[in-house]
Amino acid sequence: MPQNRKKGTTPPIWVSQNFMTSYKIINRIIRRTTLNRDDHVIEIGPGKGHITGILIQKCRKVSAIEIDGRLYNKLTAKFKDVKNIRIYHQDFMKWKLPKFENYKVFSNIPFCFTTDIMRKLTECKNAPSEAWLTMEKGAAKRFMGKPSESLHSLLIKPRFDLDIAYYFIREDFHPKPGVDVVLLHLKKKSPPDIPANQWFAYEQFVSKALKYGFRSLFTSKQLSRAFRQAGVQNKNITPAEVLYVQWLCLFRCYWEHVLGRK
Repeated sequence: MPQNRKKGTTPPIWVSQNFMTSYKIINRIIRRTTLNRDDHVIEIGPGKGHITGILIQKCRKVSAIEIDGRLYNKLTAKFKDVKNIRIYHQDFMKWKLPKFENYKVFSNIPFCFTTDIMRKLTECKNAPSEAWLTMEKGAAKRFMGKPSESLHSLLIKPRFDLDIAYYFIREDFHPKPGVDVVLLHLKKKSPPDIPANQWFAYEQFVSKALKYGFRSLFTSKQLSRAFRQAGVQNKNITPAEVLYVQWLCLFRCYWEHVLGRK
């Protein structure tokens, strides 16, 4: 049993992280991105620096945030003579993202923090223009609203387009994960599908609709009109069966005819 388990302390993050060590695979997936010499790229949890070494060749500036002290020390030694990298010994969830600067994110993130990291990147005031994150295939599908929309997907999709940029095989990682892994790509929409002045109402709308159904938000007459405009033919449809574009239309009907806004 590891010594830190004997003492009852929490093991370091890297113990539960699956690393990519093949430069062939790393180069292959980076070629799937739009990263270039003009970019500032943020890497969350650089670990042993395998991806980091390629990012510093590809991008103008690299910010690498590593929470584990042991790995941080190795990274600073490994890249001590590199001018275009800054390595932070910090928890990414407490690290401050750039307030005004345009940036992108590329990271092989620890799977146990996928939801927290996604929320931070997609809900911050200055979100990345693009991000590529390795994660469990099931988690990526849920963020994409497959097989049905969820609260997470409905709060991400108005601001980002999402697609799977790469499907890994389990042997691409060490140690080999027990789940299928993909590279999820997010690209910020400009403009977003929901304007900033409508965002709070939209959050309340989707939260309440998912929890209590559409009839909790509309009168029977309003709901019939909203369904007709959204192209929903089944009046007994559940929120889980509604497509994202239909959610947008239903919200716009709610905004105009229930809230009385224009």
